[in-house]
Amino acid sequence: MLKPAGLALRLGERLLPLGRHLPFVLQQQALQQLTGWLFAAALADGRFELLRGRWLRLEVSDLGLAWCVSRGPAGLQVAAQAPVDVCIRGNWREFLLLASRREDPDTLFFRRRLLIEGDTELGLALKNLIDSLDPDDLPAPLWRLLGDLGDELCAVNGSSRAWK
Repeated sequence: MLKPAGLALRLGERLLPLGRHLPFVLQQQALQQLTGWLFAAALADGRFELLRGRWLRLEVSDLGLAWCVSRGPAGLQVAAQAPVDVCIRGNWREFLLLASRREDPDTLFFRRRLLIEGDTELGLALKNLIDSLDPDDLPAPLWRLLGDLGDELCAVNGSSRAWK
């Protein structure tokens, strides 16, 4: 019998690729609202100022999804295209391991499972920013879900390295 996290991963395998068929305006609205909510504390204390006037492109290669992100007046803004300063690229599983803190970000980048291209200084500053975000700022159910999904992914991959 599959645990809920295992079922969610299997369901994700099938549903996540469909995200590329959503109109960009829906992706944009959802991402801007979600990042505003998730990163409210970090935005309020100025940790995302390093993106003001600069653009990060996040690419989820295996899903065919990409977004350009910058710090705007009302929070993080998302665009389909922008003059990108740095690009962080990887597959959705690596981003899940990063978000769930089940894999060290330095390891993901060193092993080239996540790639930084462009302004590497900005890319490393963003990596450090992500690394510094406090999971306690997330709603507890969301943090538990991320942890369960990360644990399940590690079990499927045959590793169990929680780094934080």
